[in-house]
Amino acid sequence: MGRAFEYRKASKLKRWGAMSKLFPKLGKIITMAAKEGSSDPDMNAKLRTAIINAKAENMPKDNIEAAIKRASAKDTANMLEVNFEGKAPHGVLLFIECMTDNNTRTVANVKNILTKHGGELLTNGSLEFMFDRKALFEFDLKDDMDIEGLELELIDAGLEEIESEDAEVLVTADYTSFGTLNSALEEMGIEIKKANLERMANSPISITEEQQSDIDKILERLEDDEDVQKVFSNLV
Repeated sequence: MGRAFEYRKASKLKRWGAMSKLFPKLGKIITMAAKEGSSDPDMNAKLRTAIINAKAENMPKDNIEAAIKRASAKDTANMLEVNFEGKAPHGVLLFIECMTDNNTRTVANVKNILTKHGGELLTNGSLEFMFDRKALFEFDLKDDMDIEGLELELIDAGLEEIESEDAEVLVTADYTSFGTLNSALEEMGIEIKKANLERMANSPISITEEQQSDIDKILERLEDDEDVQKVFSNLV
């Protein structure tokens, strides 16, 4: 089993179980996608992908439509995507992706969470070389699908790796190939279940259960913050 599958299983929204936390985060992604392009999913690939991911988490249609409408609201005019890099105890590195309308508030919140739990906020760019940015696509394996055939057809679109397990297929590519690979899958009539840009540690580390408890406290606090969208670490 490849690294992408292991990573996907380890990080698959494991702390986003509560819908009260998950739906607002997904809604922000939809709003930003609609704000940056057309509010019509057929004309906006980024929005189309955001909606696919929201539906995969059973986000109600009304919530999705409301998130799209918010793109034209005054309170979203200053919404920005910002990233932070941090260091936690036990050699754990964190890459934190946020979406905010008040960067000063978000910086203060992230810094406060890290320092209160023995970590620190690093200068942006410090960890870029520690993570590989990948595009991941997940879809169901149909009876008429041939993995080797799919691999050959998708190589020109940027495919790096294709894996299957329990009737699920995971396609991995460099993040720069997200758009071309997304289009290729759609043109082949493949129904994408999830599509994400992920940051995968190129030198993952292991820690003890006791140390993991310390890290979980930081992760939970970060992911509880309304501005934090995703947190990536260098843990196995």
